[in-house]
Amino acid sequence: MSYRIPQQPASLEELARRQQNVVTASQLRARGVPARMVSEHCRSGGPWQRLLPRVYLLQDGAPTPEQRMWAALLYAAQNGPAGDGTREGAVITGAAALALYGFVSVPRLPAVLGVEVLVPRQRRLRDAGQVRIRRTERELEARSVHGLAVAPVARAVADAISEWAEQGAFDSGRVGPGLLRALLREALLARGGCTVAELLAELAEARLLEAPRVRAAVDELLAARREAAFTELVALAVERGLPLPLPGPELRMRGGTYIAVPDLYWPEAAVAVEVDSELRCVSEGEAAWVRGGQHRMEYLGVRVVYVGSARLAAERDAVGDELAQAYGTGGEDVVELVVSER
Repeated sequence: MSYRIPQQPASLEELARRQQNVVTASQLRARGVPARMVSEHCRSGGPWQRLLPRVYLLQDGAPTPEQRMWAALLYAAQNGPAGDGTREGAVITGAAALALYGFVSVPRLPAVLGVEVLVPRQRRLRDAGQVRIRRTERELEARSVHGLAVAPVARAVADAISEWAEQGAFDSGRVGPGLLRALLREALLARGGCTVAELLAELAEARLLEAPRVRAAVDELLAARREAAFTELVALAVERGLPLPLPGPELRMRGGTYIAVPDLYWPEAAVAVEVDSELRCVSEGEAAWVRGGQHRMEYLGVRVVYVGSARLAAERDAVGDELAQAYGTGGEDVVELVVSER
């Protein structure tokens, strides 16, 4: 029979260095520091200070912004595994997380006063000081940023927007359309950011796509990405020696029955191109409408090529080859359609 030797907790000096001098009462107790000594050290003029319930700063003077982040995270996570389990049970999210990521569309870290912390729904925990608790039924995901457990970018963006909405920042004008658009763009373009699909999924989960301001910003973002993709696809067609496709024509049957409005279309080859079709609709009704048009085109023999803007950027030559092959093959047994340029 084998026995596991209990791992000794890190020394107080090592722990303090790792957590920027911020520790919890349970961490102090695990290292043999009695509660009486903690109380004495935190008296007026003492070398330590209490930042949050059962969270202490082992120095005097005002805490740095990073130390405030550590205090918020440790306050929310201190009921997790004993010892140094600071990454389990809580993650920083919202504007504070985006500030840690270095987003320029949110205030810099020193200006961030409130800290949102995401915890499992069953945790019994209240807001304290500048720490606001946000609960979730989903499993927590964390990224390490400056040693802190931080929510992934897409989740942090959704929580930041929810936080602004709850504080009335949109109605007061403190957060305008320009800032909202800049935040969404930065989430997609920032190093280590997120994909469009991840961002839309988090916004939908938070029911933010029902808000007109958010919906308008998302529509503008997707429209800009699609417009850039259209320009690149036309350039690819020219490079491959293909004629210019029609942009967004309306396809109907001879009797006038509506079929679809593909993003790009070669009528002589009966080839349609759909860009980011799975992302461009933010409601199920719109998605069903677009899917219906695509299915009708395929049923009538039109060859439909589906292109994602992310794949276009990463595999440009492969997408160009796919377009050339589709044009060379063309549709099969295509029903005669009426094409109207819009």
